[in-house]
Amino acid sequence: MSREEIQTIVGEINDKMTNIKNHYDLSLMQDKIEKLQSQMAEPDFYSDNKKASAVGKELRHLQELVEEISNLTKRVKDINELLDSVDDEEFLMMQDDITQEVQSIAKDIRQLWICALLSGKYDSCDAILTVHSGAGGTEATDWADMLFRMYRRFCERQDFGFNIIDIQPGDTTGIKSATVEVEGENAYGFLKCEKGVHRLVRISPFDSNARRHTSFASVEVIPVIENADDGEFEIKDTDLKIDTYRAGGAGGQHINKTDSAVRIKHIPTGIVVQCQNERSQIQNKATAMKILTAKLAELKEQEEQKKMSDIQGQLKKIEWGSQIRSYVFHPYTMVKDHRTNYETADVNAVMDGDLQEFINEYLVKANMNTNN
Repeated sequence: MSREEIQTIVGEINDKMTNIKNHYDLSLMQDKIEKLQSQMAEPDFYSDNKKASAVGKELRHLQELVEEISNLTKRVKDINELLDSVDDEEFLMMQDDITQEVQSIAKDIRQLWICALLSGKYDSCDAILTVHSGAGGTEATDWADMLFRMYRRFCERQDFGFNIIDIQPGDTTGIKSATVEVEGENAYGFLKCEKGVHRLVRISPFDSNARRHTSFASVEVIPVIENADDGEFEIKDTDLKIDTYRAGGAGGQHINKTDSAVRIKHIPTGIVVQCQNERSQIQNKATAMKILTAKLAELKEQEEQKKMSDIQGQLKKIEWGSQIRSYVFHPYTMVKDHRTNYETADVNAVMDGDLQEFINEYLVKANMNTNN
């Protein structure tokens, strides 16, 4: 890059750094760190393991954030001073190194700004993600399985935990539905933009005539709310219908021979959750209750009068005209998000979990809409 191009980018970096500092008050963050450290030093702090874990997690997050902002501030200062101090001849000798550092700073600042946009009440929470196949038999269940793998790969890239709660296999291949708990910092904040209907266009591997098919699947994402059971609301036993059944499996000697799977229906709202992937009925029930609690807590947060479809991300019928994103494998390759118009031709990378730019574009647009 030329000196003029680099100076333009550095000017944008300076503006973004100012916005970040305006968003994050470092003095308030440092005060919060000191309060949390004092809290952790109290003699009875570890008597409540759940609370201790939450405090420790918040402390680590704040310490890492302060360190990241401080390091970026120093790097921005250093590059500004360097550009002010070198003449054109010296610049040419250092051009490649300066270009590389400026590009690296710009990338790190953009990612920090994206994280700053995750300011929703539950954005920092873990997430429960469910993929449902649409109508269409084998095509739809195979597409749901492809999406399921895409999210698994995305979570691996983010170093998120990916714990399977329940899987309903398709009749011949793929999955009818699958539910997982995603554990990691800002897991819900990143994955919430995936809520909705996803459309696939491809030459079907299941069609002997090699015709083009369109398939649909929907994705539901809800936050895992750690303090949902702190007495804010009560789930009455009389409001629950609990059924047990034999967990599905591949068969053979490892097939489950006991009714360990659990399905729970919350009668007042009609919400149904289930879990079959844990080793015992007790564990499956606990996990199912965790999902139910998260759904009910979010339902209350978004006003109890709203329909369940609202808290599931305004899911529409899984068909034409309702998709949030299209994945085209034929006659050309393209993945396009219809909410932001962001698109890429590298469909293979997306299916391998490269979703970050789609997420970034969604968060930026959502922030712009909020401020307008």
